[in-house]
Amino acid sequence: MMDLPRERLTQLLQQMRGRRIAVIGDVMLDQYLIGDTERISPEAPVPVVSVRERRSAPGGAANVAANVVALGGTVALVGVVGADPVGQALRAALALLNISDSLLLTCRSRRTTVKTRVIARGQQVVRIDEEDVDPFDDGALSELGGLVERALADADAVVLEDYNKGVLSPSLIRLAINRARTRQLPVVVDPKFQHFFDYQGATLFKPNRRELADALGAGIDLAQPEALRSALARLGVEWVLLTLGANGMQLVGREGAPHSIPSRAREVFDVSGAGDTVTAWSAAALAAGATVLEAALIANLAASIEVGRTGVATVSPAEVLAAHAATP
Repeated sequence: MMDLPRERLTQLLQQMRGRRIAVIGDVMLDQYLIGDTERISPEAPVPVVSVRERRSAPGGAANVAANVVALGGTVALVGVVGADPVGQALRAALALLNISDSLLLTCRSRRTTVKTRVIARGQQVVRIDEEDVDPFDDGALSELGGLVERALADADAVVLEDYNKGVLSPSLIRLAINRARTRQLPVVVDPKFQHFFDYQGATLFKPNRRELADALGAGIDLAQPEALRSALARLGVEWVLLTLGANGMQLVGREGAPHSIPSRAREVFDVSGAGDTVTAWSAAALAAGATVLEAALIANLAASIEVGRTGVATVSPAEVLAAHAATP
């Protein structure tokens, strides 16, 4: 099995500490209603969940930022919140993690995005999304551009985290990538369908299989190496890291054979937030001097831990070392 030597993993984890990652994208609040279900509603064929616990955590790009802090890095988080109680709750949740909200733009005309997950007996029953996704006006985009400039001034790597909520417009994407390339910073992209082909020049582009297949259109067989190479050329990025759920990941670059990276998860309990974990860990590893393959291997280890937990969660370097040691 492809793996990193223990000594190299330890070295990279140490070098990741203190690296500053600029995370730019759609922030949100993840809320959880957790309880039990014993019966079906008489009103409709749905379970009745008796809620016994409520909790919340940063989500979306804010969860990527939380993962960066958990692995020992620092973060400059750029995004938009509304002037509403959810936005206040998100700022408070970030403060608890020692993540500054100074680069979050408050937009009074929009709601802060919130995803509410109802969980019964450890399984997600339903997710409720409350959001505004209309494009931002020119004034807000100009302000966001200034915040991006500030975030990249002292960054070691850049993450573009797109949930199609409006922050990552084509002009902002181009600004961020151009500034990053000027400073020779690695850029990691977690894309969504609206701007899939707007990330030319990025270092690592991380879609899942469905996202990439939908973007490329019918007739593309992603199981074929030549199809992945063709996708790489169309996207105009240096590397594609294709996430495959329980089947792990596949990494393809402009030269050489693709690398298949098997899943290291012993148990898949909840995949919520696993993509954010991969994004954060791969960016921090690249900032620390890892090769793209090394970064993907480390991120795969971290994701194998995250999917074994309920809800969106973060992972520590000690846990990654323990997971590496436990591998046969």
